[in-house]
Amino acid sequence: MYDWGLKNRLSRVVKSDGKTVMLAVDHGYFLGPTTGLEDAEKTIKPLLPYADALMPTRGIVRTSVSPISETPIVLRVSGGNSILDEDLSNEGLTVSVEDAVRLNASAVALSIYVGSPNQKETLLNLAKLIDEGHRYSMPVLAVTAVGKNMVRDARYLALSCRIAAELGAHFVKTYYCEGFEKLVKTCPVPLVMAGGKKLPEYEALELTYNAISRGAAGVDMGRNIFQSEAPVAMIQAVRAIVHDNATPKKAYEIYKGFKARLKSKKSKVKGVTASKEQLSRH
Repeated sequence: MYDWGLKNRLSRVVKSDGKTVMLAVDHGYFLGPTTGLEDAEKTIKPLLPYADALMPTRGIVRTSVSPISETPIVLRVSGGNSILDEDLSNEGLTVSVEDAVRLNASAVALSIYVGSPNQKETLLNLAKLIDEGHRYSMPVLAVTAVGKNMVRDARYLALSCRIAAELGAHFVKTYYCEGFEKLVKTCPVPLVMAGGKKLPEYEALELTYNAISRGAAGVDMGRNIFQSEAPVAMIQAVRAIVHDNATPKKAYEIYKGFKARLKSKKSKVKGVTASKEQLSRH
């Protein structure tokens, strides 16, 4: 059984309805200034009120997230590679749990690469992180990263998720696939769906709905939110599916409604600014 501190931290991320909307902004740890995250603070700030948890690196927490924010942090603690590496699985632990505690993180996240040349090292990293995490009552999210030669099918992802759970991960981030129910059924800890590459908004909402309706505990989306034409509208549409069981059609209507209101609000602000400029000339 988990102790009170660990359960308390986990309850900040996965809400009382058993669901969560996580906002992934950790892409820069191996991709550098990803499109939409060039100015991380500017991107993150308007989205924070609508995220159940934020998944950043410690550098972004310290430079780009307000310390008065009440949004829980799921801290990325693995790295050591870059997009320039031939083998992205060559990762290690880059942050101690002690530092995660200093940052008041609610959980820590690490990637595993099952079937890759560095499979053993990444799985042992996970085991080590879980051991250290338990000393501090810190939950661990295992991210089932996929190597270049791995197929994102139910057989492979179920294998990866189950291994992560067997090693002691408290929840697992994985991809949606055909037969997603198998992943949920065979993994004894909550599964959070990765958003993956940028999709048209309606398709991203369909993806969210499919995962939630088939048993996912939530989503950890990045590009499908912060690269959207209207990120604040998009995250609220995703929330409607995850927490309110909205259909993709209903969620898309919510997205379009918020998008229109935000656009109207910006237009009014621009109008006021123009009027002041005009007045200042007289």
